[in-house]
Amino acid sequence: MKHVHIINAHQYYKGISEGELTRTLTQTTKTFCEEMGYTYTMTTIDEGYAPEEEVDHYVKADYIVLHTPVYWFNTPWIHKKYVDEVFNAGLGSGKLLTDDGRTRKDPKKNYGTGGLMQGRKMTMVTSWNAPEEFSGNNDQYLLSGRTADDVVYNVGVNYRFCGFEVLPFFHCFNVIKDPQVDSYLNDYRKHLNTYLV
Repeated sequence: MKHVHIINAHQYYKGISEGELTRTLTQTTKTFCEEMGYTYTMTTIDEGYAPEEEVDHYVKADYIVLHTPVYWFNTPWIHKKYVDEVFNAGLGSGKLLTDDGRTRKDPKKNYGTGGLMQGRKMTMVTSWNAPEEFSGNNDQYLLSGRTADDVVYNVGVNYRFCGFEVLPFFHCFNVIKDPQVDSYLNDYRKHLNTYLV
């Protein structure tokens, strides 16, 4: 039986970002797990967490599904705090990784290969105010052809550093100016059925 650890990294801002879409997507992940007969644990960062318990959730999980809005082209600051605390706890306990993978004999090679989470996978579900057309489009000013994946690439790197396989990310665009919730949910279910089976 597979186990999924679901993370809700939404940070509440009244009138700007109240978290309804992130909660809905998180619930979709929980429902998917129930339908598949998977077990799951869930952490809502804004409600608190214990870093050592989070490490144990990671160790138990076959999949990590991180749900987050994108604020100022990154995850909310509470997610960065969570990452620092949880991954440091995982390093300190030796449960997520032992070191950065290098040796003193040759410190220029193998950086990022000290993780212990091989065989486990993670994906991220993001929500953006930006339109989909801003991603991967050389004609759009802001990213100059780079993609939404490029903007949040660093989040996946944290997991790769610990040995996780990083699956494709799922992005919801234009969530404020032109929300298409039914379409997001339909496409997200396809994402789950493609990558979490």
